[in-house]
Amino acid sequence: MSEQIYWLLEVAILPEQLKDFRAVANDLIASTKSESGTLNYEWNLNGEKTICHIYERYRDSAAMLTHVQSFGRFAERFLKACRPVRFDVYGSPTEEAKAALADLNPTYYTSLGGFSR
Repeated sequence: MSEQIYWLLEVAILPEQLKDFRAVANDLIASTKSESGTLNYEWNLNGEKTICHIYERYRDSAAMLTHVQSFGRFAERFLKACRPVRFDVYGSPTEEAKAALADLNPTYYTSLGGFSR
């Protein structure tokens, strides 16, 4: 069984905050590139640029926790520019990892089967 943790976070960009949202996204992306346990980190806007889906995949719960701790430097700016709408987490995060995500009220999914290449 894989220890990888991944998620899809959907956020609504607040009115008149697209410029600030893009700025904090760019800063987070640049910062996260140095995290060796982060396997995917992708931000995608809808056509109206009002919704963003953020896909993140981590080697394991420890790598995820490293990112969550780093995110703390950006949290205030992030939450001034958007509001979480939906947060779906996949894999089997540790209880410590779940506690770190609790404020975002995630829905957890466990694997039924499948494969990755």
